[in-house]
Amino acid sequence: MTNETQATRELTVVNHWIGGKHYAGPTERWGDVFNPATGESSTRVAFASEKVVDEAVKVAAAAQKKWGAASLAQRTRVMFAFRQLLEKHKVEMAALITREHGKVASDALGEVNRGLEVVEFACGLPQLLKGEFSENVSTDVDSYSIRQALGVVAGITPFNFPAMVPMWMYPLAIACGNAFILKPSEKDPSAANFSAKLLREAGLPAGVFSVVHGDKLAVAAILHHPGIAAVSFVGSTPIARYIYETGTRAGKRVQALGGAKNHMVVLPDADMDLAADSAVSAGFGSAGERCMAISALVAVGDAAERLLPKIQERMAKLKVGPGNEAGADMGPLVTREHHSRVKGYVDKGESEGARLLVDGRTLKVKGHEDGYFLGPCLFDQVTRDMNIYKDEIFGPVLSVVRAKTYDEALGLVNDNPWANGVAIFTNDGGAARRFQNEVQVGMVGINVPIPVPMAYYSFGGWKSSLFGDSHVHGKEGVHFYTRGKVVTSRWPQPHHRGVNLGFPQMK
Repeated sequence: MTNETQATRELTVVNHWIGGKHYAGPTERWGDVFNPATGESSTRVAFASEKVVDEAVKVAAAAQKKWGAASLAQRTRVMFAFRQLLEKHKVEMAALITREHGKVASDALGEVNRGLEVVEFACGLPQLLKGEFSENVSTDVDSYSIRQALGVVAGITPFNFPAMVPMWMYPLAIACGNAFILKPSEKDPSAANFSAKLLREAGLPAGVFSVVHGDKLAVAAILHHPGIAAVSFVGSTPIARYIYETGTRAGKRVQALGGAKNHMVVLPDADMDLAADSAVSAGFGSAGERCMAISALVAVGDAAERLLPKIQERMAKLKVGPGNEAGADMGPLVTREHHSRVKGYVDKGESEGARLLVDGRTLKVKGHEDGYFLGPCLFDQVTRDMNIYKDEIFGPVLSVVRAKTYDEALGLVNDNPWANGVAIFTNDGGAARRFQNEVQVGMVGINVPIPVPMAYYSFGGWKSSLFGDSHVHGKEGVHFYTRGKVVTSRWPQPHHRGVNLGFPQMK
């Protein structure tokens, strides 16, 4: 039996994970999980009620008391063991992602590897949690700072990265001493339970990591539960705004990452082969279902005339097919509804007057006619008033916008309400340095199309791409899952100073 077959048979039903095991209580509602390549339901997933969420919080709170008091050495050992198990089983996890999300196997494995980087970063928490110490700030008085866990925290994560995005959150939260409750997307839930099993095997105490599956009812229960101190979220901008406003109103610390409309600016002096490779890779990888995908290419001056033929040449060689099929470059979209939505944007782009250079709507994958496949699409002559430019499509649709000058291109980027990621392609170091300083976007790539930071830097955008003060993982992630405390201490000497009712002053 192959790993994929074994995993598939074990996970035909996905239930909640509470107290270090599958939830054994009654479940009133279930949802179907589909294989996007076939259109068939492959799994049933439990939908949590308010009662189930409450049970998960109570179990987590009890477990966190001991876990928060555990030594940094013990927490680090668990993270190291988890990292080793994840490395050993990452192909199995990637197979689950491909089956439920649809992305090709290499992309799914890449996602797990990027998540592993955060686990490795979490293994260094003893260094990152060190405080500061100042001796003799006043006579015989010392002052020092410490950071302590919040308690029970939660993460609400999207379908497009069912392994990596949760791993941006829970390794740091757990290593900091918190208990973590994960509410993954109901569209591809199996990776979350797979992670829970590996954490248990790594020695994480029962209850420190829980998984509750479900829809908006589970989300609402998390946001309103008084036992949850903080919530992390990644998803669309409207939902991010709702998560942030609802969670903070309930007194929680919230980081909510929203949508994106990532631009790639190509100056006339750029290496056009590199730019074409990058545009196709970043525009159509994972069928465009990435929050860091390039969806708007801004060609400056005469760059479009030289760049577009190279892009079309590369698009013609792309193989679209099931994610587990050898040689496939791009898989299907995640659901039938999303496929219809993205196709509708292509229809709208044509009706609005954009020039459709490559039309992927007629694509049919032999043997998978019921799958949610849409071929890569390329528009030229797109303007800022068109819906295909203004909206986040989240599919394999690349729009080329023409700009006469650098300043016009920069204005397009800075006028956009989203500010997640951006890239510039040029061989001019001065132009690149000017761009990185002037562009109003949270993550910038210079001749790099998808500037996702390494785990030791933090991930996050500006404007409507982020609600809250903290970015994800890196040092900002450590600060998000802890709170600071400053201690000022004096140890009594045999000679006391007597009573003084005046305001304490440092002398």
